[in-house]
Amino acid sequence: MLWNLIKQDRGGQVLLALLVLAIILVPILNGLPTDHPLHLPTYMVAVMGKYLTLALLALSVDLVWGYLGILTLGHGAFFALGGYVMGMYLMRQIGDRGVYGHPELPDFMVFLNWDSLPWYWYGLDQFWFAAIMILLVPGLLAYIFGALAFRSRVSGVYLSIITQALTFALMLAFFRNEMGFGGNNGLTDFKDILGFNLQSRQTRVGLFIASAVALALGYLLCRYITQSRLGKVCVAVRDAESRSRFLGYRVENVKLWVFTLSAMIAGVAGALYVPQVGIINPNEFSPLNSIEIVVWVAVGGRATLYGAVAGAIFINYAKTWFTTELPDVWLFALGAIFILVTVFLPKGLAGLLRRREGNA
Repeated sequence: MLWNLIKQDRGGQVLLALLVLAIILVPILNGLPTDHPLHLPTYMVAVMGKYLTLALLALSVDLVWGYLGILTLGHGAFFALGGYVMGMYLMRQIGDRGVYGHPELPDFMVFLNWDSLPWYWYGLDQFWFAAIMILLVPGLLAYIFGALAFRSRVSGVYLSIITQALTFALMLAFFRNEMGFGGNNGLTDFKDILGFNLQSRQTRVGLFIASAVALALGYLLCRYITQSRLGKVCVAVRDAESRSRFLGYRVENVKLWVFTLSAMIAGVAGALYVPQVGIINPNEFSPLNSIEIVVWVAVGGRATLYGAVAGAIFINYAKTWFTTELPDVWLFALGAIFILVTVFLPKGLAGLLRRREGNA
């Protein structure tokens, strides 16, 4: 079954092979003595894990944009919601190491003179409940939003604007201290996850492996969908929505189901992102972040899945380098990369692989 999904997918084979190789090599290289020339520092393990979570986020966007034709400019909202749920779980793990005398309250609530936890924080001291909420919260928001938008037949640029307005509204809401999510400072100073110290080398490696496994499973899930009958209907809706509706397909239901699933994948990406970067704040809801995700997919290659992964890793690595070495140049570099790819590689980086396969 697994081989059938990727036997004609050269890019997917390469991606999965690289992920398996990373899962094997990263723990070995990180475990070498610090003076060994092949030693991989623990901070680099966390950075690489962050790249993988962002690649999973790009994968979720490519599923709806590449195969369904929905240009979403608000997927950062689902990513941030998954991250906030994980952040709330991690804050509940601080316990007695927080503000003295208030082990049940996060520090910021004590500083704001809150005397009890809000109801929506209940249960998030249990990992199993937090895991359910990581999927349920972004999925429920996407379902409600999609049901209203798709059944009203909002599409094209109007839908893109509405998704951008959604994430902007959430950003403004989460900035407010009375919302109970830490205001503009967000949630940070995490200690443990599942009883393991977040700063330890083993935990960092474990989170990297979890991110690699999640990316592999997310890719296989998206590939299964795109190769199924549902995937064929998605492409038909993308290319000829009116004709698909005329043939009897419930276009609204197709869009709603895939959009909701995509939001849940983005939520998982956000949940894995937060413990590796150590913070989640309202800036993750910024509309600019959602626009940047679309750039990742376009650079990597829309409607390829593995191209979205490659684009996300490439752009974020470039961002890390530029913001460290030439911070004032990064936005110009991003614009130049996007223009060059659009002009010379209209099918993105994935187009290079397909071109080589065609010449082979």
